[in-house]
Amino acid sequence: MARLEEKTDWESLLARANAGDVAAFARFLMRATPTIRAIIRARGASLPPDQHEDVLQEVLLAIHLKRHTWREGSPVRPWLYAVTRYKVVDAFRRRGAAVHLPIEAFSDILEQAASEMPLAGRDADAMLAQIDSRSAALVRAVALEGESAEVVGNRLGLTAGATRVALHRAMKRLSSLAERMKK
Repeated sequence: MARLEEKTDWESLLARANAGDVAAFARFLMRATPTIRAIIRARGASLPPDQHEDVLQEVLLAIHLKRHTWREGSPVRPWLYAVTRYKVVDAFRRRGAAVHLPIEAFSDILEQAASEMPLAGRDADAMLAQIDSRSAALVRAVALEGESAEVVGNRLGLTAGATRVALHRAMKRLSSLAERMKK
C-alpha cells in the first residue's frame, strides 16, 4: 500500500508543482531522487561510479526544464523513467565506445602491403572492358573518379547534357551485364 500512496503522492506533488507550488516541487524531487539514483545505477552500471551523480544532476535539471511535458492524470513513474533513461544514454554517448590500443602490439598480424588493385577495382575494370571505350571512359571519369559531367564532356567533345545521357546509358548497360553475370 505504501508504493501506491507514493505513486499518488508523486503525481499530486508534480501536478501542484506545475501549478506553481515551489515547495511541492522540492518535495517531489526529494522523494523521486532515490528512485532516479537506482535507475541510473542499474542502467549505467558500466559507467564509472563518479559519473552517476553527474547523470543524476542532469536528470534533475531535465525534470525541472521539461516537467510541463508530463500530462496530469498520467502516471509519473514512466515519464520519470524515460527522462532518466535518455540521460543515461546521453552519458554513454559522451563517453564513447572507442578503445585505444597501441598498434605496435598488432604489427606482425597486420597486412604488410596492400595488393596492387583491390578486388572491386579489378571487377570494375573487367565490367568496363565489356562496353565501348567512350562509355567506359565516361564511367571511369564521372562515376569512379568524381569528375564533373561538364569537364568530361568538354574533353570528349560532348555537351554536359549529352554526357549525362551517355553516362546513364553506360550505367544501364553495366547494370544489365551484372544481372546476366549473376544468372
